[in-house]
Amino acid sequence: MQTQSLDNLQLINEIQLGTHLNHAVEGGRRADFALMLALLSTDLHENIPVDTTPIETLSSQQLRAYFEIPAPQPLTSTPSCYQRAAEQAQAFHQASLTSTRLLAQLQPTALSYPPQKTKGLPEDLFHNLSLHERRKLPPIELKPLQATPQDLYLALIKSKRQSEMSWAA
Repeated sequence: MQTQSLDNLQLINEIQLGTHLNHAVEGGRRADFALMLALLSTDLHENIPVDTTPIETLSSQQLRAYFEIPAPQPLTSTPSCYQRAAEQAQAFHQASLTSTRLLAQLQPTALSYPPQKTKGLPEDLFHNLSLHERRKLPPIELKPLQATPQDLYLALIKSKRQSEMSWAA
């Protein structure tokens, strides 16, 4: 007498049964149909065919090139923004408001024109200083400190060790 183990029959979906499932339905063999359905896996993740298609993410520059959209409006001024603003002003005086709007859309100027040559101070504060006080200001505008909390922590540890060594000596 032969016994068959059902452990090696791993049916994931009805495609593995071929046409046997259809023939069982057409032939009215309910027992075969029920057996074949019972052998199918009940895990939905196995039954649902999921093919992951790689999604290509396009950068904003690629999308702008594809849809022929001009460069975005800069947030702060650049040297070319001053020239563009002068061209727009000239277009306003020579032509009309419509031509100015057209130029603004084709070549957008900056949203903000921060003060220049004020040594990092607000413009109104800098202009309220006397010439002697302006002379005392550092000649170069100071850049903000480029430090991370980890760098600060390491610097504190280093200075603590150095002070411990100086006390011990």
